[in-house]
Amino acid sequence: MNKIEPGIGINRRYLHDEVVDRMRDLIRSGELEPRARINEGELTERFGISRTPLREAIKILATEGLLELLPNRGARVASLSQSEIEEMIEVIAGLEATAADLACRHITDEEIAGIERDHLAMVAAWKAGEEGAYFGLNRAIHDAIMAASRNATLGGIYASLSGRIQRSRYAVHQTAEQWARAVSEHERMIELLRARDGEAFAVLMRAHIRARTPIITENFAAAEPV
Repeated sequence: MNKIEPGIGINRRYLHDEVVDRMRDLIRSGELEPRARINEGELTERFGISRTPLREAIKILATEGLLELLPNRGARVASLSQSEIEEMIEVIAGLEATAADLACRHITDEEIAGIERDHLAMVAAWKAGEEGAYFGLNRAIHDAIMAASRNATLGGIYASLSGRIQRSRYAVHQTAEQWARAVSEHERMIELLRARDGEAFAVLMRAHIRARTPIITENFAAAEPV
């Protein structure tokens, strides 16, 4: 694991929650890669905290499946088998399909306009070959659809589960054909949102997520150190 760069210290008032959130972000962004050991010294220095709240955060993240506790050897970022990844993607596909259906019942015209703006920016990034910008906007669109479902329980389960494969989902290399297909499906999503056709949107969303299974599996495996 590369040395973690120093960052801004954590406000003591929100110490417990913020340590968990900051570590979760490091894992989801890929800065802490699968199977990487948790260096408590570097993290306590980075966050400006003692080891006690850090170790409490490690325990919480272990219950979420993001970290694995090693007997007498600290902790490391969790890894996933191919079958586990495939199972998770199938569940995520179901959650996003449900969100798509609910979003068509609750979404406002202003929210659709916001998604359209992100989509146009995403298409521009695609044409320019800017993968980082493309995947960031892609993720924003999916998050906006989930938010438009107006279902906090659904959103909470989705955030917890998708976070474990987030980096591989939104930072993968695709072929030109796969890229074009994804953009085309996003264009169709906006059409179905405008039409408030929840049933058709749910079917499309499930297929859209399932289609990425082999790409995510391959990328996740490649990211794991030997």
